[in-house]
Order: sequence, then structure tokens, then C-alpha cells
Amino acid sequence: MTENEISNIVFDAGMKVHRKLGIGLYENVYEQCLIYELKNSGLSIESQKDISINYEGLIIEKAFRTDLLIDNKVIIEIKAAPEINTYHFFQLLNYLRITEMKLGMILNFHSALFKDGVKRIVNKL
Repeated sequence: MTENEISNIVFDAGMKVHRKLGIGLYENVYEQCLIYELKNSGLSIESQKDISINYEGLIIEKAFRTDLLIDNKVIIEIKAAPEINTYHFFQLLNYLRITEMKLGMILNFHSALFKDGVKRIVNKL
């Protein structure tokens, strides 16, 4: 499955969770419901995955943690915040660069319209 196909499934699952739960809950609630929906779609999900990095031969264990890693291809960051700012964008972009993955998504469940809280970030490698 391609990154774009995965992102479409993630968007649809996120939309379903948002419609059922609305805004105002903690991130972990949205995360657990999203995992449930994505597993029902047949995707492989790793939650709160620790990622190590190699800095010039220095291995830094647990350098960061992704909210969700899907099919080892797409990183998902889940937010329940009034807005997504540049810090969130660059955080995910760095995750993509370090892992050499192509696509990441920020899903902000605090948005009145779910589609307005979804940001796709592409690593141009």
C-alpha cells in the first residue's frame, strides 16, 4: 500500500472518530479510537513508538516518540490543541527526515471541522 493510500484511510478513520466524539477530549482518547479504526482497516499500527537516531556514529536511544507509525511508512502526530503551529510542523518534518520516511500527518481533533485540522507533510528526501 502506498503512503497516499494509507493517508486516505487515516483521514477517513480520523473523520469518523471526530464525528463520533467531537472536540474537547484528551489526545490519548482520540489516539485509542483512531488505532481501533485503523486496525479494523487492516493496517499495521505501532503506538507511542520510540525512535533512536544515529548522530555521526553516536546512537541515541529513544531520541523521540511518534504517536503512531503506520505500516512502517507514515508517521501520525495526534493533537487536541486550539491550533497547529510551526513547532508542530517542524517536529514532524524532523521525524520524517531522521527516519527517512516520505509522509507524515498531523491530526488535530480540536478543530471544529476535522479537515481543517489535518496537515500532510512530505519529506522531499
